[in-house]
Amino acid sequence: MVVKLAEDSRRKFIWSEISYLSKWWDIIDNQKKDAVKSLIENGQFEIVTGGWVMPDEATSHYFALIDQLIEGHQWLENNLGVKPRSGWAIDPFGYSPTMAYLLKLSGFSHMLIQRVHYAIKKHFSLQKSLEFYWRQNWDLGSVTDILCHMMPFYSYDIPHTCGPDPKICCQFDFKRLPGGRVGCPWGVPPETIHAGNIHSRASLLLDQYRKKSKLFRSKVLLAPLGDDFRYCEYTEWDLQFKNYQRLFDYMNSQSKFNVKIQFGTLSDYFDALDKADANQREKRQSMFPVVSGDFFTYADRDDHYWSGYFTSRPFYKRMDRIIESHLRAAEILYYFALRQAEKYKINTFLSSPYYKTLTEARRNLGLFQHHDAITGTAKDWVVVDYGTRLFHSLMALEEIIGHSAFLLILKDKQSYEVYDSYSSDTLDMDFKQKSQDSLPQKNIIQLSTKPRYLVVFNPLEQDRVSVVSVYVSSPTVQVLSASGQPMQVQVSAVWDAANVISKTAYEVSFLARVPPLGMKVFRILKSATSNSHLADYVFYNGKIEDTVSKNKVEDTGIFKIKNKQNAEEAITLENSFIALWFAPSGLLEKMMAKEDGKLHEVKVQFSWYGTTSKIDKSGAYLFLPDGEAKPYVYNELPLVIVTRGRIYSEVTCSFEHVIHRVRLYHVQGIEGQSVEISNIVDIRKVYNREIAMRISSDIKSQNRFYTDLNGYQIQPRVTMRKLPLQANVYPMTTMAYIQDAEHRLTLLSAQSLGVSSLSSGEIEVIMDRRLMQDDNRGLGQGCHDNKITANLFRILLERRSAVNMEEEKRPVSFPSLLSHITSSFMNHPVFPMTKKFSPTLKLLGEFSPLLSSLPCDIHLVNLRTLQSKVGGGYSNEAALILHRKGFDCRFSSKDTGLLCPTTQGKMLVQKLFNKFTIESLTLSSLSLMHSSPDAQNISEINLSPMEISTFRVRLR
Repeated sequence: MVVKLAEDSRRKFIWSEISYLSKWWDIIDNQKKDAVKSLIENGQFEIVTGGWVMPDEATSHYFALIDQLIEGHQWLENNLGVKPRSGWAIDPFGYSPTMAYLLKLSGFSHMLIQRVHYAIKKHFSLQKSLEFYWRQNWDLGSVTDILCHMMPFYSYDIPHTCGPDPKICCQFDFKRLPGGRVGCPWGVPPETIHAGNIHSRASLLLDQYRKKSKLFRSKVLLAPLGDDFRYCEYTEWDLQFKNYQRLFDYMNSQSKFNVKIQFGTLSDYFDALDKADANQREKRQSMFPVVSGDFFTYADRDDHYWSGYFTSRPFYKRMDRIIESHLRAAEILYYFALRQAEKYKINTFLSSPYYKTLTEARRNLGLFQHHDAITGTAKDWVVVDYGTRLFHSLMALEEIIGHSAFLLILKDKQSYEVYDSYSSDTLDMDFKQKSQDSLPQKNIIQLSTKPRYLVVFNPLEQDRVSVVSVYVSSPTVQVLSASGQPMQVQVSAVWDAANVISKTAYEVSFLARVPPLGMKVFRILKSATSNSHLADYVFYNGKIEDTVSKNKVEDTGIFKIKNKQNAEEAITLENSFIALWFAPSGLLEKMMAKEDGKLHEVKVQFSWYGTTSKIDKSGAYLFLPDGEAKPYVYNELPLVIVTRGRIYSEVTCSFEHVIHRVRLYHVQGIEGQSVEISNIVDIRKVYNREIAMRISSDIKSQNRFYTDLNGYQIQPRVTMRKLPLQANVYPMTTMAYIQDAEHRLTLLSAQSLGVSSLSSGEIEVIMDRRLMQDDNRGLGQGCHDNKITANLFRILLERRSAVNMEEEKRPVSFPSLLSHITSSFMNHPVFPMTKKFSPTLKLLGEFSPLLSSLPCDIHLVNLRTLQSKVGGGYSNEAALILHRKGFDCRFSSKDTGLLCPTTQGKMLVQKLFNKFTIESLTLSSLSLMHSSPDAQNISEINLSPMEISTFRVRLR
């Protein structure tokens, strides 16, 4: 590239992903680096989007989308001094308005997309609306508008970018000249351009350009010239650039052609388009229409809907979110710890490699947002590589969290140096994952009569009452608060298998109140006078005997266990908010929210989808089912275990492919108001099948339902009978809901999966898929490297008030506040950490960095330490990213225990932090590329609903 662009200043080239560029940059010499910088300066080389990757937009969470944008933009600022201004997303399988909004907030004015359903492309082409202002559906004005260009044809390759006829366009991809490795599948090869054929070839190509330009409103036309795995060798650069330059020179010299043609970058095109639009504006308003909404679910031909990848490789979609919650926790604790380490001059922390490993974790998570990574559409060995990177980062993040939290909670900061020198001796995490493809396991805390410290970190910006559960080595256990008060606890059995009680581990659960972004210290010890409350057990459809066989349970003699052959009366669970009724199979049947005492049918069932008998079958991308789902059939009733305790009660049933657990917390706050569902799914032995969980209710939702986009906003959906089943499956990142005039039923999810509502009152989620064949979209293999996968959900049933049914048809909807906070609890669980006791070690009772909870609709997205301008280390600045959530205020938020001042998104800066002083706080663009030249320190933060804002902050 460097050599070939330098040969002729008329040549242009664009590059998108920084992850790959940075790898090359690290191995080239300074002379080459300077050459690249001068190519950028003279406009020959442009960085488009400039995120770490070109991310998937369906299954990615907005935390990670923002993080990979910042990672790319910060890299560019530090290495190239360049600020991208145009978005380029030719390969994600459908598009989310969330991404458009993030680009707008980063200072972009234009963007381009390509993979849109062929019927929508046709409609937009007919309306000449392929270029439009994309506006957020919640935006009442036009502040979120960004100009978007939709490519009109099937693909982004050269046969589909010069005009409507691929047979002709392919003849102008000069890598496909006869004798090369690739040819034209339409049967007519390209010809080298020479004096003898230039007139006919130029006329033929120009005819395609003219036909393509008829689909647009301006006379400016974009014809991208590239494909996958291109421009890798000198010969191709010469073939493409030289042949096209001959064509351009000829066209420009013939006045009868009426054309001006040249190579250009993406921004060259958008600048020319803006100029054409400005001339138009003088006469009347802009030539471009306004569009709102999303572009899912994508189909590229026939009934080939790309709704399979919303679920494919769900093990890693769950792992992604675990890494996100760890990265966010590590970022926040690390920045706080860094400030204290500077203050107390703790050199071992300041000189630690944590910033380097934090950067690697950001990059590994960023890489995984790629449109072939989190989507589950990579080859098996590439999946292992992604998984291994994520796994190593998870361990690194646990270390950063442990060390940072330890420094912050130490009474005598200087003693950190002593403990750090044998580094394994700081705080230990609660979970251990053994490998990149296994589920995390809880660590067992070895108890003795000497107390151990148990430190609980709350990564949320709200004061929080949460159930904390840890595994311990003895059932006689006591948990003490920092002041020495015994806590109420529940001791439950740990199951080595569905029907085997562990003899070495016990679970202890208690209720902890932890300050926002803060920590609380408890002590845990073995104690004869323990006031621990043992959970009681009832078994259905199983026996307890000494020999362990299928459905027989071995009794250790510690817990009270009742055995019933089958359930004559319904199995029930209840707390102060909810009552549940279960079938003899252990599956949920009915639910009552006690606030209105109305009994609802809320049935949970499992089902199977097969794949079609046609030639084209489901694969990693496509969902091509053989009709409606068939019920999950079992020959005998599963073993059902009912646990009752003072902190939580639950029903677990074990089927061949799913261990399904439904839990109610006996808690007055948020956690008591929804039902927790956990499924451990194992379909490693099935063949061309997908397993779904269906929730059927008596809610009269008809054909309407609602899914979130990227955990950021809600998109209303309509199930269309006339479309194939797979067209009605949509991505769910954090939630989906159905509603009627009186109630809303929400399914909250801790991982991205495909979701649908195929009948009134139903929500169905596809949990895993195992497909034996390739679906011909470039992967070249099936999708059958399944793992034992954990899926975590919550079900929330809420009463609606004052509903005008006409309003239901509006293109916008919002979750309730309770739904938002419940989702935050799931996605950002508390972090319990333990520390061996030593007589000299003194910890504080708590660490509380904020003066109070943030307003209940404000979420702290991240507090991200910024890189120093010189070298790769940290600076004393951080990016404080805040999001004011939009919520539907017609739902009750009583009993949530939330601090909800109606401050209308205003916060006084001096009232934010408790342990720290704010030295400066200035407004910036989302990814820190832009700030106003006279960036003043602000004293008040002011956010509108849905707004995300980034501030540069310096604490001391």
